Amino acid sequence: MMIGILGGYGDVGSHATRQLLRLGLGPLRIGGRNADAGKRFASEFAEKRVHYQAVDFHDEASLDRFVDGCGILVNCAGPSYAIVDRAARAAMQAGAEYVDAAGDDGLHALLDEAEYRVRERVAVLSAGLQPGLTGLLPRWAAHRELGQVHSLISYFGLLDHFTEVAADDYLQGAAEEVSESLAAWRGGRRSGVLTRQRDIDVPFFPGPATVLPYLNTEGERLAAALGLVRGDWYTVLTGQHVLNAFDRVHSLERSGAIAALCRASQLDLAGREPQVTLLVQLDGVQDGVPIIRTLVLRGRRNAELTGTLAALATLAVTWDEVPAGRHFAADVLEPVSTISRLRESGAVTALEVLQVPIDALGVTQEGSL
Repeated sequence: MMIGILGGYGDVGSHATRQLLRLGLGPLRIGGRNADAGKRFASEFAEKRVHYQAVDFHDEASLDRFVDGCGILVNCAGPSYAIVDRAARAAMQAGAEYVDAAGDDGLHALLDEAEYRVRERVAVLSAGLQPGLTGLLPRWAAHRELGQVHSLISYFGLLDHFTEVAADDYLQGAAEEVSESLAAWRGGRRSGVLTRQRDIDVPFFPGPATVLPYLNTEGERLAAALGLVRGDWYTVLTGQHVLNAFDRVHSLERSGAIAALCRASQLDLAGREPQVTLLVQLDGVQDGVPIIRTLVLRGRRNAELTGTLAALATLAVTWDEVPAGRHFAADVLEPVSTISRLRESGAVTALEVLQVPIDALGVTQEGSL
């Protein structure tokens, strides 16, 4: 079955392409506006049925030509707010399934659930690192380790460079208030009860760090699915430049804000290896006994993990593991099989479940687990 990948030679799309080939899927049609980059990347896989086709997501006819003949369209292009629902509409028109590495609440609201069900089509959105894997991994740990979960504490951090597309999407998400700073989950609703903390040590993060509390819509869906009474989510920043940029970008015009985020991330990354860290503590009950489990995930780069989850979502769609309708990846992908496939992908450097709370863990040196 032909799989089309918008942005298939880009930062995220190149990882998705490689993972799809590793999974034995294809042939693959990668698309975008940069013919030189697309053809150069496709030539690396001459014997693996990858070819480039020019496509401009601003042009409906161009999108239609690209999707024609594809069984699945995977969107790894961006910024996602600029694509809106164009790619998803083109996939529906062509009778193709749809997987989006981004595509958060705004896109979900634009897609007609009834149409997907009547036409027996599938759309999987937010199939990336965050949102996506950050919502799926706690479900996996809860399914494995606990019968009932009462509370969750999550620390998530990236030491990586902002691409212009990623910076643009971050700013759009802030403008649309997909995430609320200083908010937490208390008794079934959002509550602004947390504060920013500076110069603290968080296990498995190179410190000292600044932690920024937030609650996004993915967290709300996770809290409802697990039946949480209490949920605290934090972004962990171990570099001063990105922290300073976060504090001032909202006063800049868009292009200046994008440039500031990109520049700050490069400064924080200088002389250090990129890394992704997710640390989650779950408190609950198993067979009537109180239990605590702490999940630790480490990876190399945002783009690698995002592209990998998009490929795994595509595999799940290919194998009819996703029912008709429009879904968020974290809500619909089967946690055990997906995380098993993630372990096999090579995209994670460590994934462990510990039988102690976060407070009992010592400060860990950078790069170790």
